[in-house]
Amino acid sequence: MGLSVSRVGSAAQTKAMKKVAGKMRLELAQFRELAAFVQFSSDLDPDTKKKIARGELLTEILKQADLEPAPFEKAVVILYAALSGAMDNIPIPEAQSYASGLLDWLEKLHRDEILGAIRKSSDFTDEVEEKLKAAIKDYGISAKS
Repeated sequence: MGLSVSRVGSAAQTKAMKKVAGKMRLELAQFRELAAFVQFSSDLDPDTKKKIARGELLTEILKQADLEPAPFEKAVVILYAALSGAMDNIPIPEAQSYASGLLDWLEKLHRDEILGAIRKSSDFTDEVEEKLKAAIKDYGISAKS
């Protein structure tokens, strides 16, 4: 699948999705380029390994079941978690489970202040970002308990 997005597709995105997913296209392009390069080199520096791991993570979390599209506010939250580095230490096979657990946890404890705020305004404000950042940190602590 290509990385191009039509003008119509971009115009149809909410402000929240544009803000969160803005650098995702670049990260996925870098990942694909590095993944092709890795086939010829086994000695990778830590930065390259990190970019490859992030690309694998993004590829994994973008998968969704047929006929089960994620509500945009949930997609925004998961993309933010992945692109902010909050999921960098999650093993790829556990990424979907982590994302699902995070969303369930947010539904129970932060439905209105985070998910509801994104849904109602279609925006990802600095205030919502700070609340989400703190909630993701809290979830990581509670998940380890």
